[in-house]
Amino acid sequence: MEFASFVAAATADPAVVGLVLKGSRAHDGMATRHSDHDLYVVLADDAASGLAALDGYRSARLDLVVTTLDRFRRPADWERYAIARARVLLDRRDGELARIVAAAGRLGPEEAFRSAAALLDAYANALYRSVKNHRDGDPLAGHLDAAAGVGFLLDLLFALDRRPRPYNKYLAWELDRFPLPGWDGAALLEAVARITATGEVEPQQRLFARVEAAARAAGHAAVLDAWGEDLLLMRPRRPS
Repeated sequence: MEFASFVAAATADPAVVGLVLKGSRAHDGMATRHSDHDLYVVLADDAASGLAALDGYRSARLDLVVTTLDRFRRPADWERYAIARARVLLDRRDGELARIVAAAGRLGPEEAFRSAAALLDAYANALYRSVKNHRDGDPLAGHLDAAAGVGFLLDLLFALDRRPRPYNKYLAWELDRFPLPGWDGAALLEAVARITATGEVEPQQRLFARVEAAARAAGHAAVLDAWGEDLLLMRPRRPS
């Protein structure tokens, strides 16, 4: 199926209340000649449509997720970023589809705080293990822990801004267009690239100093202080 012809057919179906484009085609400048069209087809909750049988359809040109409006209102955590940066092509519910898309990109205050606390602890744990492994003469384990910690770190930084973390493909795109408050996106990406490439201790510690300050300012001092003297291993030996 071709994208344009499918959109025309879906628009003609009265059971379809929304069409939402996600993926590379919804991110300005990210589409390539290999990019397909990833499309949500949103059906009315009480309507029957032959399009429902196309849920999960995949081809080189078109991928489909056929869902109900009720399910579209409650995306899985892993799907929130895709919806947050999606484009609404059809909305027969007086802007409700657009409101759902906007809401997906903003975590609630309590949700964000709880998530950030757990992610901060997981990030600190990975960093601590990495530094210890390097200290004890196991650079491979230290490198692997450093790489694992980067995932928690990125989740944390976006949670502190009450946003879902972008997929890795869109990380640079997101930071360029929607910077994290208080962070230089290019410098953050450079630090992440070095840590994942080398697993070195000092870049991890320098980055942790920034994260610790941001986390304390956001009210997460208790999570950090629970680490006690182990924080000394995580912090830079010399002030940044």
